[in-house]
Amino acid sequence: MVDAQFWPFLIAITLLSMSPGVDTLLVIRNTARGGTRDGVLTSLAICCGLFVHATISALGISLILLQSAWAFSALKMAGAAYLIWLGINGLLAARRGTGLPLGAVQGERQAVPLWRPLREGLLSNVLNPKTVVFYMAFLPQFIAPTDPALLKSLWLAGVHFVIANVWQIAIVFMVGSAGRWLGSRLFARALNGATGAVLVLFGVRLALERQPA
Repeated sequence: MVDAQFWPFLIAITLLSMSPGVDTLLVIRNTARGGTRDGVLTSLAICCGLFVHATISALGISLILLQSAWAFSALKMAGAAYLIWLGINGLLAARRGTGLPLGAVQGERQAVPLWRPLREGLLSNVLNPKTVVFYMAFLPQFIAPTDPALLKSLWLAGVHFVIANVWQIAIVFMVGSAGRWLGSRLFARALNGATGAVLVLFGVRLALERQPA
């Protein structure tokens, strides 16, 4: 599973995991609400949703591969356009320079039942159609036509699970004290800019890649 395409995937998914987004905001909100336990459980539940999206996208990729190599090439070209679009949005967000809303993290915390952050995290990820669309656009460039699509997708989702959890749980422990820099405009601009540039480059690379006949 660790082939020549794995290292570009690792770099890209690390930057994407660090990019401020809905998952990051939910982890921050729940940490502020219920403390460290709430934030950690939210992160774990969010990342479990990645396997659902990986399975859905892998089944879609498998069906397309059964049709023809041309259909798989069309999927990759559509994915390239989507990645470039996401990258441009990231660069525009970097230009705007909006930081994460950490101003209220010192509010009074509540006693929250275990199931609540788990439910919120899982549903937030699973019900987000943008994630499965992103997986359909992003994963095919790391899956060769000869690879077992489901197994490879779940492996890549497992790598994403680990990296995203490491970053989000680090945020959980930083939110209450040393995490003020997370809310700075400079930090948000740097992450959005780096992620946007990577997505544009991957999209262009995918578009120019020689497609199977």
